Amino acid sequence: MTPADDIEDADPGRARARTALSWTRTAISFAALGAVILKSRPYAGIPILILSGIIWGLGQLTRGPAPARSGRLLLITLAILGISIAALAIALTEG
Repeated sequence: MTPADDIEDADPGRARARTALSWTRTAISFAALGAVILKSRPYAGIPILILSGIIWGLGQLTRGPAPARSGRLLLITLAILGISIAALAIALTEG
């Protein structure tokens, strides 16, 4: 047995977290692509943005029961969401 195997056996829950992060990363990529396309071709960008939400939702289904969340994590999430929406608004209004 290698040391890498020991790490996986010690905390198998990390595999679920990595999978959830992978789904989230893919959804963010689709959202970014949709925002870029939306700027020049709105009818093509909107379905891609909708698809990013669907991908994120599918990723949430793979997580299983939700762990207890702290208020600090919610604050960070809302701050990132606000910044992202502001950046999208700026990107769409310029050019």
